[in-house]
Formats: sequence, C-alpha cells, structure tokens
Amino acid sequence: MKSAFSRRGPDIVTEELAAVLSKGSTFEFKPLFDVIHANLRLRNAANGGEEMLRLRAYEKLQNLVQQGIVTKTAKEYQGVPPALKRFLAAAAEQNAKMASGSQAALDARKKVASKTSLFKEDPVTPRHSPSVTTPKVSKNANTELPVRKAEKGLGQKGQEGRKTAAKA
Repeated sequence: MKSAFSRRGPDIVTEELAAVLSKGSTFEFKPLFDVIHANLRLRNAANGGEEMLRLRAYEKLQNLVQQGIVTKTAKEYQGVPPALKRFLAAAAEQNAKMASGSQAALDARKKVASKTSLFKEDPVTPRHSPSVTTPKVSKNANTELPVRKAEKGLGQKGQEGRKTAAKA
C-alpha cells in the first residue's frame, strides 16, 4: 500500500539550523537554540510553543550530526562547510520544486474548474427516486390509545387513577 504522504524536503527548523551553523562558529545547544528561535520568530514561523520547538530543533540537530553535516565535539556543534553547502543547495532546489509543483497543481485545478460548471442549465435527475413512507393516518382522531398495565407496587389508588385517566 502506498503511503498517503510523499517524502518532503527539509523543514524550516532544519534550514535555519543549517543557515546558522554555516557561518563557521561553534555553538552549544542553548545559545544555538536562542539564535534559531529569534530567527524563526522574525519569520513568524515559531509555531507550537518554545518547548516543542526546542525538542524539534534538538532532534533536527542530532539528525544533521548523524548525516555528517554537523560535527559535535563535547557539547559544541559546528557545521561542516562543504556538507552544509550541499545541504542548503539541495534544500533550495527542493523548495523551488515544491513551489513550482504546487503552482502547477493550482493551475491545473483552475483549468478543470473552468471546464466544469457547478450550475448547469439541464436539471439534475436523481438516479433513483427516494422511497418516502407516509405515516398512516387513522380515520378517527379520537381513537383510544392502549392503556398500559398497572405496575407492581402502585397500590389501589395508583391503579384507580390510571383507569379514570384512560376513560377520560
């Protein structure tokens, strides 16, 4: 079975990590996160709260370390310049591809929408007629309804009250 989601390119947090680390400085995680968080807030892309963003940024940073794009020495992280250049170029290419793909998809949807109209001059006839059952109406509106039997434990007074109510 094919997955509903296609493989996506790098996200904003990963791109921001790569951009900050490509400047050649070494960072511990906390100052690195402060810079990334400030940049994402300027771009209005810091969604989901600071703690969730911190967890996502740490996970993305560890993925970059595993891929060899960033090196970790003790508690400090430093970018590998050739690997970061390749990564940023691939991310830019992927973003351009996604942007052109979404624009092409939007154009295709507009083209299809222009060919099909929601309002046609021919009336729409249903494939089958819905079966509607009408309630049966009694001939006499003053028909007596069935009287429930007296429940156990009501005593003589309760049963008499019900009989008089049924007769009325």
